[in-house]
Amino acid sequence: MRILGIDPGYAILGYGILDKTGNRFSVVDYGAVLTEAGMEMPDRLRVLYDELREIIEKYQPEEAAIEELFFNNNAKTAILVGEARGVAVLACAHSNLKISEYTPLQIKQALVGYGRADKKQVQAMVKAILNLEQVPKPDDTADALAAAICHGHSSGNDRLQKLMQQKSR
Repeated sequence: MRILGIDPGYAILGYGILDKTGNRFSVVDYGAVLTEAGMEMPDRLRVLYDELREIIEKYQPEEAAIEELFFNNNAKTAILVGEARGVAVLACAHSNLKISEYTPLQIKQALVGYGRADKKQVQAMVKAILNLEQVPKPDDTADALAAAICHGHSSGNDRLQKLMQQKSR
């Protein structure tokens, strides 16, 4: 199965493409779609959509794992990230990908075994699971790979998905 992991953002949208065969992951590609700070928001969203569609067309993933919005104290930032997340969902939907969404807590639980793990712990597990020489940068890229790994571990396992949903509540 080929999985596209997405960590949505309007300045940096992280992505990771993994192949999962049995219990093993192999990295196909990863990176980030960047938008310039001075761009108008509609232009930023168009760039995110267009580049994500190109990535999907190039790598032909079968499924997508998208990190759900972590609600922070800044409502304006949350709304802007939500818009970028919506564009990512739309790009995947237009490509007929099966879309699964995971909370940060679920992703941390799947990778580290602890839903309150810190970013460095998650990054270390991404590096270890994917047998990478270093932690992918920017952080959004490592987060996208983490979402893909989470999906790979829970995909097709309804019992695990239900357990993860219960633990995230």
